[in-house]
Amino acid sequence: MTSTPHAPTPFDHRMAVYGADDEFVAAALPFLVEGLGAPGEPPPVAIAAPDNLDLLRDALGGDTKSVTFVPHTEWYTGSAANAVAQGAGYLAAHAGPGGRIHLLMEPVWNGRAGRSARETTEWIRYEALANLLFAPLATTALCAYDTRTAGTAIIEAARRAHPDTAVYEDPVRLTAELDAVPLPLPPATAEPLTQPDPETVRRAAAARGLAPADAELFTEAVTAAAVSLGSVTGALMWGEAPACVCELRASRRLDDPLAGFVPPPVPELEPDQGLWFTRQVCAYVDIRDDGTGTTVRLQYG
Repeated sequence: MTSTPHAPTPFDHRMAVYGADDEFVAAALPFLVEGLGAPGEPPPVAIAAPDNLDLLRDALGGDTKSVTFVPHTEWYTGSAANAVAQGAGYLAAHAGPGGRIHLLMEPVWNGRAGRSARETTEWIRYEALANLLFAPLATTALCAYDTRTAGTAIIEAARRAHPDTAVYEDPVRLTAELDAVPLPLPPATAEPLTQPDPETVRRAAAARGLAPADAELFTEAVTAAAVSLGSVTGALMWGEAPACVCELRASRRLDDPLAGFVPPPVPELEPDQGLWFTRQVCAYVDIRDDGTGTTVRLQYG
């Protein structure tokens, strides 16, 4: 089929909830068929648990070769920021004009995502910010949530991040609500850093048990965040490998909910894009703007 240009339409971000195998197929199959029939689009993509991919192969029959199948453990391999990078990279390489493609997306709720309140918060943030990050693209995404693994609380929170639900919240308002939860106080054993220069951070990370390669990567992540903040007025480090934590305090306000989530246009990062690298490296990056300055807390591992 020959692709023809289409004017971009708003990002179509949908949600499906299911609790049985047949319910999954009933939600996913029409979506994939819709993608197969969409003019000017490449084949739709099913990103789901291997067992669910097998169900779809059986249901599609002769159309199986027209759909791209990706085990969700190969797509969702790390943090929410890693998922943004994965999605942006795939769209840039494979989507049709204006980002046109259908993506069936099933998070790994019985793995890392959702295993704790902390992880759930990060995933809901990702779902909310996707509405802003991919807004210019004509991509159609269906996020599939399994009640057997995700649970009621997670699903109800996710509904607030999907525009096709009755409880959808503005992404900026929803992320502000997530960030209104205060960060736990640093432990009394937190080590003050005279300055977050590479040598100081590298030495402190190594002293807390990070292997040389990990200490170097964490150092680069902390340095990138510090450069993005400008003048850092204080720094602390605590924890033991692999979960080392560094906290930076700056007088500059950073109240952009997309800070560090917007994919850079070129591989070479500008100074103010350092938080993108930081989010790709660290398991968690928490940003709190208190009106007088910004605290950035980075956890490696």
